[in-house]
Amino acid sequence: MPVILIFIVIVLVVLLGLIGFVIGGYNKLVTLRNRFKNAYAQIDVQLKRRYDLIPNLVETAKGYIKHERETLEAVTQARNIAYAAAKAAAANPGDAGAMKSLGTAETGLGGTLSRLMMVSEAYPDLKANQNMMQLTEELTSTENKISFARQAYNDSVMAYNTDREVFPSNLIAGMFNFGPAELFVIDKPEQKDAPKVSFS
Repeated sequence: MPVILIFIVIVLVVLLGLIGFVIGGYNKLVTLRNRFKNAYAQIDVQLKRRYDLIPNLVETAKGYIKHERETLEAVTQARNIAYAAAKAAAANPGDAGAMKSLGTAETGLGGTLSRLMMVSEAYPDLKANQNMMQLTEELTSTENKISFARQAYNDSVMAYNTDREVFPSNLIAGMFNFGPAELFVIDKPEQKDAPKVSFS
């Protein structure tokens, strides 16, 4: 009788150990997933700020560079595409497709903003406009904040993806469908830095 009792105790201890291991691994993956989602929320705040600044920038420029209507329309269109992509990514930062679309849209927006800044260099009155100078300064500051927030997000995604791929966490990730998260990457190397918007 005592042998059976010892056997039952050993089985219960092993089962409790396995249950504890699974619970601990699951909780760690949930924590890491929530961490990268929170890191994306920080990017989202800055993206929304930038999307709010761009129409004001276009309106200010419109009065000075009437002959560059195509450039202004391209900025507005790129802003709208990026805004829609950011909303989709904010709904689920773990969705690889949404994050890739956002990266592509941000690359396009960065390119059109750079083109607007280059065009505006040819208009001294626009460069000297106080409202334009303030908007470009705010835009530059926001671009820097986006860059830092993107780095923090990518670090969180890397920690999550690494944990879900290593043994034995990969077993728990597979059991509970913890899919991979996508890094927020800007496609073109020249777009990884904030657009140059200085009017000095």
